[in-house]
Amino acid sequence: MFITIFSFLFVTALIGFISYLKTKGEDNSAQGYFLAGRGLSAVVIGFSMVLTSLSTEQLIGTNGSAYAKNFSIMAWTVQSVIPLCVLAMYLLPRYLKGGFTTIPEFFEDRYDKSTRQVMSLMFLIGYTFVLIPGALYSGAIAFSQIFDVGKLLNISFNSSLWIIVWAIGIIGGIYAIFGGLKAVAVSDTLNGTALIIGGAMVPYFALKFLGNGSFLVGMDSLVVKHYDKFNAWGNSSDPVPWTTIFTGIMIVNFFYWATNQAIIQRSLGAKSLAEGQKGILLAGIFLLSLPIMLNLPGLIAYHLFGDSLKNIDLAYPTLVREVLPKPLLGFFTACLFGAILSTFNSFLNSASTLFCYDLYKPIFNPNVNDEKLIRVAKISGTFIAIISMLIAPLLQYGSDGLFLLLRRFAGFFNIPIIALVAVGFLNKTISGKAARITVLVHVILYYSLVWIFKINLNFVHVMGGLFIFDVLLMFILGNKFKRETPYELPNRNKSNVSLTNWEYASEVTYLLILGLCYLYTVLSKFGLAGGNSIIKINMLYLILAIGGFIFIKKGNKKKQNILSLNDPK
Repeated sequence: MFITIFSFLFVTALIGFISYLKTKGEDNSAQGYFLAGRGLSAVVIGFSMVLTSLSTEQLIGTNGSAYAKNFSIMAWTVQSVIPLCVLAMYLLPRYLKGGFTTIPEFFEDRYDKSTRQVMSLMFLIGYTFVLIPGALYSGAIAFSQIFDVGKLLNISFNSSLWIIVWAIGIIGGIYAIFGGLKAVAVSDTLNGTALIIGGAMVPYFALKFLGNGSFLVGMDSLVVKHYDKFNAWGNSSDPVPWTTIFTGIMIVNFFYWATNQAIIQRSLGAKSLAEGQKGILLAGIFLLSLPIMLNLPGLIAYHLFGDSLKNIDLAYPTLVREVLPKPLLGFFTACLFGAILSTFNSFLNSASTLFCYDLYKPIFNPNVNDEKLIRVAKISGTFIAIISMLIAPLLQYGSDGLFLLLRRFAGFFNIPIIALVAVGFLNKTISGKAARITVLVHVILYYSLVWIFKINLNFVHVMGGLFIFDVLLMFILGNKFKRETPYELPNRNKSNVSLTNWEYASEVTYLLILGLCYLYTVLSKFGLAGGNSIIKINMLYLILAIGGFIFIKKGNKKKQNILSLNDPK
């Protein structure tokens, strides 16, 4: 136990110390604090985006789902490469050209000031009362389950929960409140590297354990027995029916990866468009590999434990305790702790950015200087952190329905946000009044369908349907409520960030989409889930990859930098 505790403290302290050295003496301006001086590299952006999204809830929940059912739950992660490609190739060039610091800032530019304030308030409510407390609570539960903190410290479960929540909150708050985005992004990169190593250790040692000391024997056993659990195409009784992939899940993933302030703030801080695109597409590559950490251990747990586990959420922590060598447990604990910290401090940093730029500065003090704005950010960040840390442990007293309520609550704000962004870029005349009416109708309708009428339909389908409804309603209202002048994206690239596309962006985007299709083909009845060899599948996709590369290369020669926004026209 001493080795476990020592290695955990050593790795955690080392990451904190390196983060301090990397950010010491950095730019003290508002741009330096909120956007890391627009100087983030591709590696930092990619690692930080993935680690912000990768939470203990995913490690526990998705592996539990794979243990109980199959790989269909992976749609919530791997499918995100599509919105990432759209972000890299279409949205990021426009975000950078417009010089936006926050997404609500775009709402004011495209619609009006009132729309910006309404959407900022929705973001802040969602972060403070849903996303941040949820991340703290699920992280504390996972940490307590895997490492039995209550027994270790000889305290009650309630006490251990409060201790873990406040430990995460205080340490994460130090990064987010006092260090700004650069400290958050650097620590995310270090924690991300550690988590990839730590996360890969679990399936490796689990397969060796399954194969009685032989990794290859374990792999062979995995594809021969219970191979149907490899299926990623869920039916109506599975956690993710395949139809939801093309409705609500797609829309929610677009919100999370293309408009969510906590995620895209890293790319907004890129030193150039090319560097931002590389970072975003690097994040996409990571996402395609996540089933190794988020689904495979759950399947291995089923091979080892069968149906013996009473609670599917125990599959991952039980596997970790069973197969991981004790000297490595402390390192893995630090990796897990880093993932929890990353989600918390990223959302906290973005919440304070939203408050300062979308509410405090435009409403209360338009001429505020950088020094005072950073001070307000630290105060507001501290306030939001304390509220979240007070709410998070209280979730234990609610039923499963309460926690599910918090997750479903995101439907109030994520669907209208992505609808307003989509319409904002695809249409030039719809006014802010039409946008605000749509948001109000959405909130009333979503609440009525899910909680009052309790319609017998997966709430993910409700989200997908309401997205279409929101867009159509905005176009209908837009016939009456129009802007005085059609919208044109301004060129406010004050930092002179290069807006030239990365030369290989098209090729990597094609490979990511092809990789997603390949993954779903392998994890289907045509591949592993049908007990079939994947040699023919590999050959087919290799031909498609080579053919696609040749086609894109010829197209690029004919029209160089077709997506570049350097031309003000």
